[in-house]
Amino acid sequence: MDTTSLYDLKPIAWLLAVGVLLALGPLVWVWRRNAGAAAARRLHALTVLTLFLTFDLTLFGAFTRLSDSGLGCPDWPGCYGNASPVGARHDIAMAQAAQPTGPVTHSKAWVEMVHRYLATGVGFLILVLAIATWVARRRQRRPDHRGERALSAWWPAATLAWVCLQGAFGALTVTWKLFPAIVTLHLMGAVVLLALLCIQAVRYQQAATQRLPTPLPSPLRSLLVGTTALLALQIALGGWVSTNYAVLACTQFPTCQDSWWPPMDFAQGFQVWRHLGETAAGSPIDFAALTAIHYVHRLMAYLVFVAIGLLAWRLRRIRPLRAQSRWLAGLALLQLASGLGNVLLGWPLAAALLHTGGAAALAVVLTWTLCESRREGARSAAGAGARVPKMEVAR
Repeated sequence: MDTTSLYDLKPIAWLLAVGVLLALGPLVWVWRRNAGAAAARRLHALTVLTLFLTFDLTLFGAFTRLSDSGLGCPDWPGCYGNASPVGARHDIAMAQAAQPTGPVTHSKAWVEMVHRYLATGVGFLILVLAIATWVARRRQRRPDHRGERALSAWWPAATLAWVCLQGAFGALTVTWKLFPAIVTLHLMGAVVLLALLCIQAVRYQQAATQRLPTPLPSPLRSLLVGTTALLALQIALGGWVSTNYAVLACTQFPTCQDSWWPPMDFAQGFQVWRHLGETAAGSPIDFAALTAIHYVHRLMAYLVFVAIGLLAWRLRRIRPLRAQSRWLAGLALLQLASGLGNVLLGWPLAAALLHTGGAAALAVVLTWTLCESRREGARSAAGAGARVPKMEVAR
């Protein structure tokens, strides 16, 4: 009788075990520091920590891609069917011998696997958050419960579903050999995950402190929503630039290739469903297409920079949102500096990581601002019976 298993579950079992072990330290630390606190405060602390670790994971994911380590282990979830590069030493050595400058080396394999371990740890923390919120919600429904405002279990459930989807895109990134559309969607998925965790953190804090978002005039609230939408589009364009390696298509600023409007092929550049470096027909992609990808991102950056600057200037007069105003202004300047550094210095790793981190941080701060504000006259989703902060305007 053939006893060979149809699928070897050892790699995924080890991946899950390492992820859980990595998550237990932060989990125990937060729970012990907030042992006597109310449920909303404990959940807020754990969510903020998970948000911080997810931000770090996003940067490490960018490092994995920028160091060409995305295919360091060309299978998933293990490395050549092993739980770590240690067991795959022979396969990695054979691949490196066949392609000395290829994507598979021992160091790149470790970078890729560490990214997977960290991602699994973050996923476990999000699972704990969803379960803990559900338990706290059930306790609040008891007739004898008194105290903090009711918690919503929908946001943690949505975050858990999203991190599972993000894991699937991570697997496709490897198995589809860095397919540009999949890699860009994986980046956007990471930004959405950060936004979902930020929403949770703000909602828990609002429940713990019994306060409602700050009302904003309708034009200012519209500017905030519009700027957030513009930033989301710009992050997608930035991901498309990076995944197509189009950063060095323009090495001058403010011109490109000694021209204000260089030769560009927009149709080919924004042909979404194609392999890396190829058109949909399988022919090599033209340099004019890479130029179009780069230049559209640059032109969009001007618009986003102006929108964020205007929003920061308008928010600075509203006392409860001054911190967000300062963060937006500072991060916009960081994005300008790191973007110029990528172009003028030949895409150094430090500048590229700063640019990715700045974009993710802007997404978090704009989400924070959206959650801490509402349109004047609109009913807040945070609930009734809480303190409503007045819109204090600095004179």
